[in-house]
Amino acid sequence: MRPRPWCLLAVALAVSAISVEVQADEANDAVSQTLPLSTTASELNDLHQRLAESEKQRDQLTRQLSNANTERESILLGRLRQENQRLKLQLKEAQSVPPARALTEQQQWFVTGGGVATIALLCGIFASGWRRQRRQWLN
Repeated sequence: MRPRPWCLLAVALAVSAISVEVQADEANDAVSQTLPLSTTASELNDLHQRLAESEKQRDQLTRQLSNANTERESILLGRLRQENQRLKLQLKEAQSVPPARALTEQQQWFVTGGGVATIALLCGIFASGWRRQRRQWLN
């Protein structure tokens, strides 16, 4: 088979599908224009009343929501204040305890001995005058 008849068939089907859609849209427009408006004054009043009731319900729900949010925030604020007080007490307790010694008693004696030895070494160096002399015993 040749590809040409299949192409012509596909084009013909596409054109017919488009024309059917256009005719259906025109028919729907014509029907919607010919329908009479069925909303009367009583139906309008009924719709207005339903709208007013819906608005009242919406206002009530928003008030309830804001009250719930306020209650939740006040509970959270109370918890935060309690935790703040607890932390302040812990801080005061921590500040009242004297700091731990950095060195043990044995380490303090070792450091003291090292300091004394260093001072003695420096005194000996300064006393000699930094000069190296030959010391001989005279007989």
